[in-house]
Amino acid sequence: MGRRTILLIVAALIAVLGSGMVYLYVKGADDRAKEAQAPVQVLKAVAQIEPGETLADASAAGKIELDDVPAEERLDGALVSIGENGSLVALSTIYPNEQVTTSKFGTPGEQQALTVPEGSFAISVNLSDTGRVAGFVSPGSEVAIFLNGPIGPGGEDGTRLLLPKVQVIAVAQTTMTTSTTTTQTGDQTVESLPRTLFTLAVTQDQAEKILYASTHGELSFGLLDEDSKVKPGPGVSLSNLFR
Repeated sequence: MGRRTILLIVAALIAVLGSGMVYLYVKGADDRAKEAQAPVQVLKAVAQIEPGETLADASAAGKIELDDVPAEERLDGALVSIGENGSLVALSTIYPNEQVTTSKFGTPGEQQALTVPEGSFAISVNLSDTGRVAGFVSPGSEVAIFLNGPIGPGGEDGTRLLLPKVQVIAVAQTTMTTSTTTTQTGDQTVESLPRTLFTLAVTQDQAEKILYASTHGELSFGLLDEDSKVKPGPGVSLSNLFR
């Protein structure tokens, strides 16, 4: 076998080996690309989650869903289930299509800032368990505010609509307070009552009405939805209760 023939055989073997190596490299790169693009499941927001809103409340309101994303786009700490994290609250506004990650939620009171609608500012009020619609009011809810107290020019007690629509932007933890009731015979009854701090987005006029009313009577929320109808009126007192 001549030298030329041997060189040709060696060249052919090198070409085959090189082609095989290129094929393996390309196949490996393709496999790596497919692995990076392979879908994985994460929890994503499908509606805006407000600061202070718990994971459990957001899930119950249909604001969170399990969705597929490419593996390379999965964020660190992305959740695939709520599990034991239901009591954690959003530390800032979470917008639709954002992944739900552990860094965006924490314990109540850790929120660094409130998102206040433009033209408004935030105030807080304490409400009893019945006044807060038994716990169904959450950040993002819109409520009508009623005053139970002096509603007439002469200070006659009653119930009247104070404001037809106010937005709740944060809800703090519920605390227990005590209320002492004294009967005409002098007997006293001490009762433990749950009260929750609500932060509202309001204008100056609304703030003045709410703060004054909260120190002269008891406030109550009425939870609104898109079909709710609320209008100002004279209110109800003993003088017109049965009319």
